[in-house]
Amino acid sequence: MQTTNYRKDLKQLYHASSQHAGLIRVPEMQFLMIDGEGDPNTSQYFQAAMEALFSLSYTLKFMIKRGGQQIDYKVLPLEGLWWTDDMANFSEEDKDDWQWTVMIMQPEYVTPVLVDEAREQVKQKKDPVALSQVRFESYTEGQSAQIMHIGPFSEEGPTIEKLHRFIREQGLDLRGKHHEIYLSDIRRAAPENWKTILRQPVM
Repeated sequence: MQTTNYRKDLKQLYHASSQHAGLIRVPEMQFLMIDGEGDPNTSQYFQAAMEALFSLSYTLKFMIKRGGQQIDYKVLPLEGLWWTDDMANFSEEDKDDWQWTVMIMQPEYVTPVLVDEAREQVKQKKDPVALSQVRFESYTEGQSAQIMHIGPFSEEGPTIEKLHRFIREQGLDLRGKHHEIYLSDIRRAAPENWKTILRQPVM
């Protein structure tokens, strides 16, 4: 059986320095994605979205492992896109107006047909509330800047400022949505050790 470690194979996408921001070119990749709005800390729908995403992702993993492909891999980390209609008002202090897309990257051998089959399996087993809202599509960011934040999500502000300052120093402008990649299992790791890649597309 073939075993693939995408976090290792795609190290440039799932690793970043916590000391210095850097530029990276992010290729087109495919994701399971689901959209929502409001404060993720209090939104019941946000929790439902997470349940649907992980249930579908793990079902796909085991389908591929046990099926004709005979390939085993670790499910990729949760990622999030965050924005407001007016990004000038995007604030850690007021999350009620936040809009978001949470998503998990899928290997190249995941197809729309497999996603439909996995969705049906998940529906039959536990039918998460948000399952029907999960979509499977490609997403491309291109040239981006990123940095690693270590610590609680609530303390990301200075790291985001450092990232944005780096972008300006490179003579570049921000574009697109604020992107976070959650590398730590927050159920097990202490908040001061949480690792989150902060990524910002640039132009």
